[in-house]
This record gives sequence, C-alpha cells and structure tokens, in this order.
Amino acid sequence: MIPTEDASARKREIEEKLKQEQETLSFIRENLEKSDQLTNGMVSILSSFESRLMQLENSIIPVHKQTENLQRLQENVDQTLSCMDHVISYYHVAKDTDRIIREGPTGRLDEYLASIAKIQKAVEYFQDNNPDSPELNTVKSRLEKGKELLEAEFRGLLTRYSKPVPPVLILDAIGADEDLELQEDVVLEHLPQAVLHDIICIGGWLVEYGRNQDFMTVYFQIRSSQLDRSIKGLKEHFRKNSASSGALYSPAVQAKRKDTPTKKLPKRPGKDDALDVEMDSYIHCISAFVKLAQSEYALLSEVIPEHHHKKTFDSLIQEALDGLMMEGDNIVGAARRAILRHDYSAVLTIFPILRHLKSNKAHFDATLQGTAAGTKNKLPALITSMENIGAKALEEFADSIKNDPDKEYNMPKDGTVHELTSNAILFLQQLLDFHETAGAMLASQESTCSSGSFTSDFNKRLLSAYICKVLGNLQLNLLSKSKVYEDSALSAIFLHNNYNYILKSLQKSDLIQLVTVTQKRAESSYRELIEQQIHAYQRSWLKVTEHLSERNLPAFQPGAKLKDKERQVIKDKFKGFNEGLEDLCKIQKGWAVPDKEQRDLIRLAQRREVSEAYGGFLRRCANLPFTKNPEKYHKYGPDEVGAMIDRLFDTSA
Repeated sequence: MIPTEDASARKREIEEKLKQEQETLSFIRENLEKSDQLTNGMVSILSSFESRLMQLENSIIPVHKQTENLQRLQENVDQTLSCMDHVISYYHVAKDTDRIIREGPTGRLDEYLASIAKIQKAVEYFQDNNPDSPELNTVKSRLEKGKELLEAEFRGLLTRYSKPVPPVLILDAIGADEDLELQEDVVLEHLPQAVLHDIICIGGWLVEYGRNQDFMTVYFQIRSSQLDRSIKGLKEHFRKNSASSGALYSPAVQAKRKDTPTKKLPKRPGKDDALDVEMDSYIHCISAFVKLAQSEYALLSEVIPEHHHKKTFDSLIQEALDGLMMEGDNIVGAARRAILRHDYSAVLTIFPILRHLKSNKAHFDATLQGTAAGTKNKLPALITSMENIGAKALEEFADSIKNDPDKEYNMPKDGTVHELTSNAILFLQQLLDFHETAGAMLASQESTCSSGSFTSDFNKRLLSAYICKVLGNLQLNLLSKSKVYEDSALSAIFLHNNYNYILKSLQKSDLIQLVTVTQKRAESSYRELIEQQIHAYQRSWLKVTEHLSERNLPAFQPGAKLKDKERQVIKDKFKGFNEGLEDLCKIQKGWAVPDKEQRDLIRLAQRREVSEAYGGFLRRCANLPFTKNPEKYHKYGPDEVGAMIDRLFDTSA
C-alpha cells in the first residue's frame, strides 16, 4: 500500500505535467488559428493575383501577335526593297561600267574584270527574267565589247612584251646543259612576272566566261614568231662572232668554258670556213630549239588550258621546227651536189650534225611528246635522209679511190705521196672522229639486219671492213699509177712513199686499231710492201755496181804488161761506174723520200752496198797499169761516193 504522502506528491506532479501540457496545447491551438488566418490571407492574395494575370494575358497576347505581324511585314518590306535595289542595279550596270569598259583593261585589269563580272550577271538576270527587255541587248553588247577589249589586251601584252631571247643567253643555257662545270641553271624568262600574271588572268577569263578559244591561236602565233626569231638571231650571232672570233657566250660563262673548247671537224683540203661556221651554227640551233621549246612549253602550261597544251604547243613550234628541218634538207642537198662533183670531204659536214641529231634525239622526242605524228617524225626523217646520203658518199668515195684515173700530169715528179693517198687518209682520219656515227650509217644500209639488232660491235666491224676496202682500193690504184713512171726505180720510190705514208698515218691516228678489227696483219703487211719497194729500188743500182764485178777483169801478173783490150775493159768499167753513178745521183737527187727515218735507212743501205763493191774494185785495180792518167778514171774515192749517195732524195743539194 502506497503511503499517503507519496500519493499526494505523485498526484501533484501529474497535475503539474497536465497543466503544462494543457498550456502547450493551448499555444499550439492559438498558432494553428493564426496559421489558418495567414493561409486564408495568402490564398486570397493568390486568387487576386491569378485573376489579374489572366486579365493581363488577355490584354498582352493580342498585342504580341499584332507586333509579330508588324515585324514580319517590316522584314518583307525590307526584302522587297533590297530586291528592288538589286534589280534596279542591273538596269544601271551598263551606265555604271560604261567608262571603265570604254577605257579598257590596260593598267587596271582587276577593276576591269570586276566590271565585266557585273555586266555578265546583268545578262544572266535579263535572260532569266526579262528576255525581251531592251536592256538585255544593251548589256550583251557591252559584254561583247568588254570581251573584245580583253582579247585585244591579251594580244597587246603578248606583242609588246614577247621578245626574242638574246643569243648569248641561249648559248649560256646550252652551255649550262652541256658543260658539267657550269652548275647554275640559266633561266629563260620570256615575260615579266606582272605581265604574265595579267595574261594568265585574261586567258582564264576567256576560257571560263568568254567561251573563246581564239586567244590560243593568238598566243601560239605570237610565241611561234618569237621562237623562230630567237633561233634566227642565234644563227646570225653565231655566224658573225665565229667569223670575227668574237665571244659567243657571256663573260662569266666564257671564262668557265675557256679550258673546254668545242671539238670541231679537222680541216679538209680547200675547206670553206663559211661551211664550217654553218655546220657549227646548225648544231647550236638544234640544241637551242630543244631548250627554247621546253621553256615555251613551261610558259604555255601556265596560260593555256591543260587539254589544249599539246595541240597549241604543236602549232607553236612548227615554224621554227620547219625552218630547222628545211635547213637540214638543204645540208643534205648540198651533200648530194658535193657527191655529184666528187667532193666527198664536203659530205663530212653531215657527220657532226648527224651525230648531234642522234645524241639529242631522246631530248627531241621527250620535248615533242604528245604532238602530232607528222611533227614527231620530222627529225627521224631528217636523220634517215642524212644517213642515206652519208652512206652513199662513203660508197662512192670507196669507188672513186678505186677508179681514180692514172693521169701522167697528175703524178708527182719526185715520186712522193700522191694527192689521192693524202686525201684518202685525211678522209678516213676525219671519219675516225665520227666512227660511231659512220658505223651506224653503214649499218643503216644493211638489209640483212633489223635496226634493233645493230650493236656497237657490229657497227665497228662494218666500219673496219669499209676502211679496209678503201685501203685495198687505194693500194690497187697506186700500183696502177706507179706504172705511169718510165723509171721502175721511181715507181718503187713512189709506192714506198705512199705505203709508208699510209702505215704511219694509220698508226698516228689510231686508225690501225680499227683496221685490225678485220685485218689482224695489216701493219706487217704494209711493212712487207715497204720492204719490197726498197728492194725494187735498190735494183736500179745494179747498172752501176755491175761495172764493179770481176767479170772480164784481167788477171794481172806483177811485171807483166796489160794488153790494149784488157786496159780498155778496166777503163770501160771505171767509165761505166762513173757515168752510172753520176746519172743516178743526178736523177735521184730530185726524187723525194719525205720520211727522214726511211730516207736515212735507204741511203745507208745503198751507200754500204755501193761503197763495199767500189772499195773492192779499187783494191783489185790498184796495181793495174791500165792508163797513164789514172785520175781521169779514178774520179771518186769511196768517201766521195758515199757522200754522193747521202745527197740522194735531197732537192736542195
């Protein structure tokens, strides 16, 4: 049972807590009431705001829609005005561009092209929108006028600034290609850069907008003329300076080339220096054409549309190329006439030209790639023509050596080298300088082989066989000519001199190496021939030395007296020897053996033979009392006889 005090205390505590809870509850109730009041107030405000918003929206939306319509109308008006301005501008194009078009594009090409563009747009507008309007005819006429002036400007710029390339510059460019010591490239600038820029712009407009290709014809005609004039100017420069020994190249290039002279054809008998200059000039013009044509193609590629490059280039080079080919044909014609008059050395001018043409054929072919077949075939046709006339000259030259007539008045009186021999050897020596060209020339006439099967060795064998044929013909002709001499000893000296000249010439010029390709014993064969003629000559002295023989010489006994007949035999022997010696020395002194080595060899052998025979004869006759005046018969001592023989073949003695 709980005590009474504790219960009372517990009761009070509970009552206290209850009181507090009631107070809290009362506080919460009051706050809830206030909150309800605030909420009701807020709801009322929001309701009022919503009502006002609805009223505002109902007022603003019509205004907004009206504003959008107004803005759209404004934009439409602006666009319409802009279109009107644009359209109206087409009606004013002719007037606005009149002054610029009339004055032309010179000096203000960009502004002029801009005006042309405006006119072109006006033409397009009227054609699309109002094709019957008079304004279309106006702007069309203005466009045609503008196009004509552009074409005129194109022609004018090309005409004013296209100049022939200076000859010295062309030669420097050729020299830079051919001489490895000249490292820097020589640039051939045909037009100033600013002018070239305008020409390219005009050409581009005429192709794209002008629908005009006539300017390409204008271009190739003007540039073709300049190309031809450049080559003709070079030819004239070359002739003038070659004739006067002037400088062909610029000073800088001339200094670098001073140690590398151009190899020229050896001089031929009676050769015209003018012909030599013509030959060198033509060779240089061939190289110049290749160089200039290449630079023209590079220039053309910047101005002419790509698909017209080859055709325009073909037309551009025709005049200069035809001129060169015609000159080549003239050279062939001159060679043909030279053959008719048997001047075969003149035909040799073809060889350096032909060699140059063939060595430059690859460059020619590359430069003319893409041109018409007729253009590409011109050089091969000229090469074939030159090969044919050259081969004909070689053939007829060999025949002329064989058939050269034996004319007494044309024979050297002193038995020296015949003109036929020296000319034949000179011809072959000159041929050696162009042995590859000559071999190929002979090979081109061979019907048994296709051109593709020709090799360097084959050509070399053909040339060797040809040279051997010429030498064989020469030998036969010399043998025939030697019979013109009444004196067989002079015939022997003549043949000896000619054979010796041939052998020495072959050895000096390296012709012997070419000869031995087909005739291994050529040198030994000529030495044998030379030796045979020396022996034949020595037989002429038998009529002198036969008087020194012991035949009919009396046997002498000391103290015995010679009979008159015996004395006369000795006198006749002395007389025959003296007269024969004097006659031979007198005659043979006027003969010639130009080769000192051979001359000394013949003299020495003859002196030894005669001196030995004469000395023996004198010893046998020393004690023979065949005359009271021995000095009358014993006119010469052995040394005097030797001295007389030493003066043989010496016209100055």
